[in-house]
Amino acid sequence: MALADRVVVVEDGVVVQEGTPVEVARRPRTDYVARLVGLSLLPGTASGTTVALDGGGEVAVAEPAQGPVLVAVRPETVSLYLSRPDGSPRNVWPATLAGATPHGSTVRCDLAGAVPLTADVTATAFAEMGLVPGAQVWASVKASEVAVYPR
Repeated sequence: MALADRVVVVEDGVVVQEGTPVEVARRPRTDYVARLVGLSLLPGTASGTTVALDGGGEVAVAEPAQGPVLVAVRPETVSLYLSRPDGSPRNVWPATLAGATPHGSTVRCDLAGAVPLTADVTATAFAEMGLVPGAQVWASVKASEVAVYPR
């Protein structure tokens, strides 16, 4: 994607998305495309600054939207805590660490829960928090870090 002018993504023999690398990376149309570019993609229905996810759970977004939408969250914007955090982020959810994979200088954490996400934390933070698969954590994302766009 770094050298391409245009990208065509084929999933199960069908073209699911095409566009410039920037367009595809910023607004993936399927979970497969989102995983290729390293994002969590959550389908839902927006009403103002709240998105009710198709799988349950809610996400607060900064920009009002209406109707069927996709919510995209970058792993580096997800913060993990061992207890429920206080503060300004409007999105705070309980989650279970489903898996963890070293990813450069970070550990990529797959989170299961009402809002399934991927989070990147430093290896040091991962170790200091004592994280292991099955650990109960709290995930937090600022509403301004959540991308929302029509399906």
